[in-house]
Amino acid sequence: MAGISWYSSENTRSNPVPLCSLSNLQLRFLCPADLEEVRRLCQDWFPIEYPDSWYQDITSDPRFYSLAAIYGGIIIGLIVAEIKSYNKLSKEDSTILSVSPHERIDVGYILSLGVSKVYRRNGIASLLLEHLIRYMTTSENAHCKALFLHVLTTNNAAIQFYEQRRFKLHSFLPYYYSIQGKSKDGFMYVLYINGGHPPWSLADYIKHYCEVLTDYSTLL
Repeated sequence: MAGISWYSSENTRSNPVPLCSLSNLQLRFLCPADLEEVRRLCQDWFPIEYPDSWYQDITSDPRFYSLAAIYGGIIIGLIVAEIKSYNKLSKEDSTILSVSPHERIDVGYILSLGVSKVYRRNGIASLLLEHLIRYMTTSENAHCKALFLHVLTTNNAAIQFYEQRRFKLHSFLPYYYSIQGKSKDGFMYVLYINGGHPPWSLADYIKHYCEVLTDYSTLL
């Protein structure tokens, strides 16, 4: 199931937004009792229709990092991610990293990031993403070398949001999404963490070879 990240960029001058007080904003992980509320929110936020099993998984399966922002007793924001073994990635996703044989490598995948419309542009999406990145860069997740996501090519607000937070465009994915029976193109964005880096290009190998020759010549 393809994930999708969503972030709105409404103009707050023409569309006033009630500001959230961070002192009253709570973060907690989802639980099974949240399933129906999360389903309603995702159906409102995202153009993709997720199956029932997806909602069951993200609200009960501990392999998912499902963090909710709670304000006034209701969920107003949500980020869902999963840590995967590099060896289990699809062919197109496995191109994000340079790996060594027999080295344990994990990656984080953001399935969803959304905020209720009236609470957007309050820094909630940033707060949720920051907590995820902090978790991905702890010592227990040192093997996690990248955090990546897929996003619609037409979702300019989300693209700008991730680029401002050091995510890099990795690849174009034609016809990646199926939305209301129509194929839509996607982008893959990657944030390298814990020393991870993309595969070397030919130019990288040439640069490295020249640096080695330079270092060698200084020793002669």
